[in-house]
Amino acid sequence: MKKSSFVIFFSVVLSIYGLLNLYIFVRGWEVIPEASPFQTLYVVIFLSLALSFIVGRFLERAALSWISTALVWIGSFWLAAMVYFFLALVVIDVLRLTHFVVPFFPDSITSRPEQTGQFVAALTLAIVLVVVAAGYINARTPRVTTLHLAVHKNSHPMKPLNIVAVSDIHLGTIICKNRLETIVEKVNSLRPDLVLLPGDVVDEDLGPVIEQNLGETLRKIRAPLGVIAITGNHEYIGGADAACRYMVEHGITVLRDDSVKINTGVYVVGREDRSIRQFSGKQRKSLDDLLNGLDKTCPIIVLDHQPFRLEEAVSHGVDLQLSGHTHHGQLWPFNFITQKVYELSWGYKQKGSTHIYVSCGVGTWGPPVRTGNRAEIVNIFLSFV
Repeated sequence: MKKSSFVIFFSVVLSIYGLLNLYIFVRGWEVIPEASPFQTLYVVIFLSLALSFIVGRFLERAALSWISTALVWIGSFWLAAMVYFFLALVVIDVLRLTHFVVPFFPDSITSRPEQTGQFVAALTLAIVLVVVAAGYINARTPRVTTLHLAVHKNSHPMKPLNIVAVSDIHLGTIICKNRLETIVEKVNSLRPDLVLLPGDVVDEDLGPVIEQNLGETLRKIRAPLGVIAITGNHEYIGGADAACRYMVEHGITVLRDDSVKINTGVYVVGREDRSIRQFSGKQRKSLDDLLNGLDKTCPIIVLDHQPFRLEEAVSHGVDLQLSGHTHHGQLWPFNFITQKVYELSWGYKQKGSTHIYVSCGVGTWGPPVRTGNRAEIVNIFLSFV
């Protein structure tokens, strides 16, 4: 990414983050009585929460330690809480504004504004804590989504293929060793022939992955036909070459604008993530170039992290495309945004003779919380008729 673009992007992000926190801080400050000893405590706690993620990520890159890990965890939870505090306050302020125009609150509320404000603040805090806690539990308990798909190519007699797709693991400080072990155990319990990782295996910084030796846990995946991965945008944010090299060193085949024919006669084509241009100035190969020279009578599976331009796979006769990236918003109500951005934000769709599945992912980015959907591992039984 060009330095100027990087500075502009993060300036905008930090400005929005700062304004959201300022809004929440001011609204919380209003319910604390003047000269209360809780004012100082409130300032200290709020600033600690609001700054912890940013400080933790900087420390993580400079020198990984238990302090940086603790700050990242605290800050990650705050990101989720911040979203729901903001939404709750917007609802409250809309109701207050409506009451100002057309009074509808009963006297029992309006006659004691200080007590009412404190009660609403306590109730809001309780609701946000419950939502974040429930979302954390939800994120840690992935479900298995099972698909039975048929590819109409029978010129090469093949047995059905049991594929397990695991997108958006985001290995790092949050998706750590015990989480990865749970994922690997669940994958192995499905007895896959082939495991596919459609991008964002690593969550930006490779340091926590190396520190926890997560590569050895990845090596425990059992699939006779191998484990195949591609790059996602987060590999590029943290350094795609280093992340890919680490995966290869631990038994994973990484396809970077390349293809491989597994011994059942199926091609797996792995595309570079679209972020390659943003971070390196290079262009990824076109799908036409990647498919050139392949035997089109054989089934073709394409891995493309970001599910843009789905019609491209259809027009090139791809049999199955697997993507991720969207997290389907991860936190409600962001799923409504991803549904507008992507033709398919989550789930299965058939276009022509092409099967397409966009996974909401098994891991999380930022908050270790899912409230818009449940983490998933995708089990595809692919038959050839």
